[in-house]
Amino acid sequence: MKIYESFSENETKNIALSLAKKAKAGEIYCLNGDLGVGKTIFTKGFAEGLGIDPKEVTSPTFTIVNEYAGDMPFYHFDVYRIGSLEEMEYTGYEEYFFGKGVCIVEWAELIKELLPKEVYCITIQKDYTKSENYRKIIVEGGEV
Repeated sequence: MKIYESFSENETKNIALSLAKKAKAGEIYCLNGDLGVGKTIFTKGFAEGLGIDPKEVTSPTFTIVNEYAGDMPFYHFDVYRIGSLEEMEYTGYEEYFFGKGVCIVEWAELIKELLPKEVYCITIQKDYTKSENYRKIIVEGGEV
């Protein structure tokens, strides 16, 4: 487990960018945190680390998955609105999860039964006692 501290959106993006530089095809990053904690900011930084213009990155809240072409394919899932595991079948998630790209899955705890055993779990937490912009970013590798 690795813990990062961020005091700005830019620091959060840079943490994600550095993680993406080490990412390998086939890896899945489960991104957890409350609404408004900075999951999309983190994802923009991750995308930039994969050679993707962060301005192109939007939250796939209603589309479930967005695809981006960079140094390797990047798939950004937001499964918050998935009503059942069966709904995930319609996304073709297996091709993404077991393909040649890297995935970030927001709200991954909602579909943990579908995830491979080995994933990276990233949790972003606010702590207003430290700062309004403070984020604690916890990165764990292994099982969900």
